[in-house]
Amino acid sequence: MFYARKSMPAKEGSVLAEDMSIVPLQGTRCRLLYVIGQLALGGAERQLYYLLATLDHARYQPALVAWNFNPNEKYYRDILDLNIPIFGFPSEWSPFAKLRAFRKLAQRTTPEVIHSYGFHTNFAAYYAAKGVGAVPIGSLRSDFSTIRKVGGAFRGALNARWPNHHIANSTVCAEAALQSGGFFTPKSFSVVRNGLDLNYFHVSDTPQQLRTYVAGVGSLLPVKRWDRLLRVVQMIKGLVANNVQFRIAGDGPLRTSLESLAKDLGIHQIVQFVGARQDIPAFLNGAQFLIHTSESEGCPNVVMEAMAAGRAVVATDAGDIPYLVENGETGFVVPREDYDALANRIVTLLGNPVLRGQMESNARTKAERDFKLGSLVTGTLNAYRSAGWKDQVRSASRGIR
Repeated sequence: MFYARKSMPAKEGSVLAEDMSIVPLQGTRCRLLYVIGQLALGGAERQLYYLLATLDHARYQPALVAWNFNPNEKYYRDILDLNIPIFGFPSEWSPFAKLRAFRKLAQRTTPEVIHSYGFHTNFAAYYAAKGVGAVPIGSLRSDFSTIRKVGGAFRGALNARWPNHHIANSTVCAEAALQSGGFFTPKSFSVVRNGLDLNYFHVSDTPQQLRTYVAGVGSLLPVKRWDRLLRVVQMIKGLVANNVQFRIAGDGPLRTSLESLAKDLGIHQIVQFVGARQDIPAFLNGAQFLIHTSESEGCPNVVMEAMAAGRAVVATDAGDIPYLVENGETGFVVPREDYDALANRIVTLLGNPVLRGQMESNARTKAERDFKLGSLVTGTLNAYRSAGWKDQVRSASRGIR
């Protein structure tokens, strides 16, 4: 179900609204209510999809709110296919209008837990939960100090302080937040690392000699530091085979400037920006290995996905990457500002197919051991209980078994 303009076609099970009033929801109830800023192609959205797809729907009755509703986004369609109710607020509504509508929605659906699946909707989850006695849960999915600044001083402070309990997907980020001190910080954390549906990622039997590019995957945003990769590629240009390319899958506001930088550095013929890709497993299967040069991270999906696809990873030491990549075993982890080390590790892997093969096998083994979806679901539900959720199944009279 969703809120949208009347001009938009209604899908089966949808609710349409013309203004800020909430139309009757025909007795819809849920136990777990999730809220996220958008449902576009992104890491948090993918993890939310995994969680919703794996949860026992009959027991937990999940529902979802898209803070900025867009029915054309990838994960809107995917989650709707799970037969999970989806509500949404038009992007042109003010934050205050959305807060009021969200609280009224919570009063209609009477959830037991309201979980913000992105930092910027944390306070909204807290505010809505206060109106119905639900347990509010916040999220931290990247560096605490960085994410606080993105939404502005006032909203950043509110989202950092409330709810009291946050789920972080990174041990490093949770510890940094707790150590930051001050009133506007979360009171407690549960750490639940990302999970993967390993069935989507198969180790490719493509011979190494047919894999001619090094892969990079991620949004073209400043925090991802693609400029760092471009400068390193310039450093090693004369040390790698002529047929090796670097392909970056992703889109974002920096694409034009990054393409200009590649041209200025004289590497535009070996660096390709291929745009957003939905077939990431296939993209990774065609790569020799993954390189990830981010400045700030939580628990990056793409690093885990590359390992699940049986690919070595060369990455900076941001967030929980040192926990994911076993240095020297499944890839290499280098300090963020050590360009020489990054260049050396890339050249080493390009020139040593035997080492790459060993790391590929180790990477898939670690993914099978540590990245299962069951851990994501169990850890998330345990975090709710740690925050005070009683997990008592409602009676049939409330419409939930």
